Amino acid sequence: MMIQPFDDTYFMKKALQEAETAFQKGEVPVGAVIVLKNQIIARAHNLTETLNDVTAHAEMQAFTAAADYLGGKYLRDCTLYVTLEPCQMCAGASYWTQIDRIVYGATDLERGFKNCQTKLHPRTKLTSGILEEECGQLLKRFFIERRNLN
Repeated sequence: MMIQPFDDTYFMKKALQEAETAFQKGEVPVGAVIVLKNQIIARAHNLTETLNDVTAHAEMQAFTAAADYLGGKYLRDCTLYVTLEPCQMCAGASYWTQIDRIVYGATDLERGFKNCQTKLHPRTKLTSGILEEECGQLLKRFFIERRNLN
């Protein structure tokens, strides 16, 4: 059995690296990468504290970087890998990008787009639970450390 080097786990690990970078900066540790034809065209992590901007989520930063890379606003043949289920703002933005696929790690039962009943673009395929444990543990560690600091 041959292992595909560029699978969902491979790219989610890249998104987790971005989440670790966010963690080191004191940002909520969410990371994202956007992939086109097995090539990462955008990498991003939360920057809401750094930029003092509530819209600076990892996904939003990645959408901007990918659109810039492609020279257009539509991400039709792309896949977003993100460590946490997108919120309704990010899911709404993904709708407008017409992204082909979203893959996320940990589920956000409170603020995730599914709980908020935010619709994805009809052509967007969804995969969840990739490296869910690792993604969730990083978030838990961050919030435990934050509580202990206060």
